[in-house]
Amino acid sequence: MRRSTDRILTTHCGSLPRPPGLMPMLTDRAFGRQVDEAEFGRQVEAAVKSAIGKQVDAGVDVVSDGEMSKIGFYNYVRDRLSGFGGDSSTFAPRDLIEFPEAARRMFQRADAGGPSITSIRPGNDAAIAYTGHDQLRRDLDNFKAALQGQPITDAFMPAVSPGTVVQNLTTTHYPSRRDYLDALGEALSEEYQAIVRAGFVLQLDCPDLAMDRHVEFADAPIGEFRRRISEHVEVVNHALRGIDPEQVRVHVCWGNYPGPHHLDVPLEDILDIVYGVKASGISIEGANPRHEHEYRVFREHPLPDGKFLIPGVIDSVSTHIEHPRVVADRICRYAEVVGRENVLAGTDCGFATVGASYLPTDTAYAKLKALAEGARLATAELWSPARV
Repeated sequence: MRRSTDRILTTHCGSLPRPPGLMPMLTDRAFGRQVDEAEFGRQVEAAVKSAIGKQVDAGVDVVSDGEMSKIGFYNYVRDRLSGFGGDSSTFAPRDLIEFPEAARRMFQRADAGGPSITSIRPGNDAAIAYTGHDQLRRDLDNFKAALQGQPITDAFMPAVSPGTVVQNLTTTHYPSRRDYLDALGEALSEEYQAIVRAGFVLQLDCPDLAMDRHVEFADAPIGEFRRRISEHVEVVNHALRGIDPEQVRVHVCWGNYPGPHHLDVPLEDILDIVYGVKASGISIEGANPRHEHEYRVFREHPLPDGKFLIPGVIDSVSTHIEHPRVVADRICRYAEVVGRENVLAGTDCGFATVGASYLPTDTAYAKLKALAEGARLATAELWSPARV
């Protein structure tokens, strides 16, 4: 992966708003309704090409395919893995349980104007194996084709972690949580390996490493939560066997939703475990008001050799378009703590992680443009003769 050796590079967390013509087809497929698969393929191909062009126009250096073929960043596994013919319980993090009106408004916004896509939560009810080879191959081919001739620095493709699936999708098949986790790790390893073989950086989406504290383990002692997410990292690392950490970045967040987040586990309570993932890049939230202060944590817990940060300097659920000076200030704070070459400016999370987006498409790309403008300001400051 490229580092910010002579300027601050920019990226994001992968998921981008789906075009209006594609979203209904994704929803129909997710609910098992008939769609024209040839037309769906054309829509996805066009959406990926458009997303690459818009990222480049916004000034993003390290781009993704936008996850255009996926209904969501974790529930897409129903299309890629066998064994997901059941149903899971509804999304119920503890902060939303404590503030039910916030939850009502949030889900009302997420599903405005369409079916309740946030309710697409398949459950595991049979043995798991990877079956999505053809779909993954189409995604990789679409991405390669869309990148041709584009002036990018690097390209990445996200894939869900085993622990995130366990957090969100329940099992009635496997006798224990660890058996379920191990089965997912073995199956998803095929996706990880294929992405890297295709020449892309793999982004492992691991919100479970932070978010599971207020989902599955809200009532557990912190030690129990840490033990569980350590198991998640152990399984992830086994799934990454043979892959150079330089080809992997890991995304950790507390949940990409506009909830209270007052129960989020502090970064300092989990950072040593996150460091254990065999990934060189670490993507974390750093823009929203619950976590903006946590750049300070890296003073007490320095980055291990060979690792770098992708701090969120753009909020992924607020419709505010950040001022470039605000973005630059956020970048510079991280650079002062971990070194400018160890900062790749990013977003808190994806802009459409469950298919639907809290942001209009034009707002999302305007925020990416502000990210690039802020990175230019930060570059001028961090590489000024006075600093060097």
